[in-house]
Amino acid sequence: METEIRLESRYRPTEDVVAREVMGKILIVPLTSGIGDMEDEIYTLNESGRRIWDRLAKGHSVRTLIESLSSDFEAEAGEIERDVTGLMKELIKRRMIEEAPDA
Repeated sequence: METEIRLESRYRPTEDVVAREVMGKILIVPLTSGIGDMEDEIYTLNESGRRIWDRLAKGHSVRTLIESLSSDFEAEAGEIERDVTGLMKELIKRRMIEEAPDA
């Protein structure tokens, strides 16, 4: 079953990973076994992925994140939404982010 990303929700990095910025990229390293991909335990995010990760870590809702990225990249919100939710689904599958409890 595919994960549904709700635009009004907030997601956050899990406690099972640590992220570090190295040369403009985010490296996500699992702290426990079974996180990530068996072939490649360290997950790397490019510049746009870094912006998504940073905003998630700061508690932005998915909708706010998409709106700000649309402005940053001067792109259509629908295109940004597809890219953002696609990455988020992958990060959820790898247990690197989770939905944050309601504040």
